[in-house]
Amino acid sequence: MVELVDVAVLLLLCVTALAIIRQRNLFAAVMMAGIYSLLSAGLFVVMDAVDVAFTEAAVGAGISTVLMLGTLALVGHQEHKPKHRPILPLLVVVLTGGVLVYGTLDMPPFGDPDNPIHHHVAPHYLEESEHEIGIPNVVTSVLASYRGYDTMGETTVVFAAVVGVLLLLARGPGPRRVRVNGLWTTVVREEDPPELEGDDESGGADAPEPRESDDG
Repeated sequence: MVELVDVAVLLLLCVTALAIIRQRNLFAAVMMAGIYSLLSAGLFVVMDAVDVAFTEAAVGAGISTVLMLGTLALVGHQEHKPKHRPILPLLVVVLTGGVLVYGTLDMPPFGDPDNPIHHHVAPHYLEESEHEIGIPNVVTSVLASYRGYDTMGETTVVFAAVVGVLLLLARGPGPRRVRVNGLWTTVVREEDPPELEGDDESGGADAPEPRESDDG
């Protein structure tokens, strides 16, 4: 039964990844990337890696999605058509993926009770963590001490993403929505796009500026 769940989740991951690649609307791509992270978190739960699933759900599906949506508020939702075929990036991705797959060939079988981790690392954590760390919860001692550098790295990644979005927000005036040739679009810069039709959300490009009140 577990194998069927693994296969089903992997198929959903493949379908979602292909849909993200073919998606031209950046908003839809970001939302589907969040779905991909949730599916990955579910796969980690099935593999009994609940701590990794928590991190993937919080960072991948939560914080990363919010940060990317904030970025789209500045750059718009539509992807510009590339001027050339991305052959070089495709080759880099294929070669990197091949190297990663080749590196997994020497890994021990998943779930095998004779794996080294079940005879050396795990017993040491269970028996000595309270004495060495002083924390009765084994999971907390692993995340906060034994794997402290890993946790610090994850925190650094989230902090760097937040700083990046804040720098984008500080570039200048925010975008606004206007109608161009009958379609709503996001204007990022201060200049108005040509051939505006209708009014934007702020009341129209030609709307008079509000006058100050005579009170006082």
